[in-house]
Amino acid sequence: MRFSGVCFGHQILCRTLGASVESTSSGRWELAHTPMRLTAVGKALFRTQDDTIHLHQMHQDQVTTVPSHKTTSLLSADDEVRVWASTEHTAVQGIYLQDRLFTSQGHLGFDEKMVHRQIEMRQARGGIKDDEHAMEAKETASLIHDGVIVAAAILRLFHGEDRDLK
Repeated sequence: MRFSGVCFGHQILCRTLGASVESTSSGRWELAHTPMRLTAVGKALFRTQDDTIHLHQMHQDQVTTVPSHKTTSLLSADDEVRVWASTEHTAVQGIYLQDRLFTSQGHLGFDEKMVHRQIEMRQARGGIKDDEHAMEAKETASLIHDGVIVAAAILRLFHGEDRDLK
């Protein structure tokens, strides 16, 4: 079976595999258009030589450790779980396990309207308390993001086209 999860799905799948999921110690949210530093496996997954991609973010909690055979009986010592990107806020932006799992903390399909609505709802409910940070994030919501190339990598996983990935 192959699995994929985005945002909370990323956190749930990682936690199921024994990783830690925690709120940021600063309480700061990672919001809207965010540059993500790619690892070597990230560049291979997205078929790019670029060092960064961009996705919309909308989270405060984050995965803080990488799952392995030491954190769960669901993985063997031969299973290599790899992080494909990180940001200043979140070191584990997504994980990849060849032919089995792909997760992303960032949102593939968020657009400007969705980002604005999500931020406004979280501000109204008191989740996002830093109005200046929220306003700055909303100003980046219209920027072009790389959701399509991330979605393509997920589809390649489900089609079994990632078996030769190094």
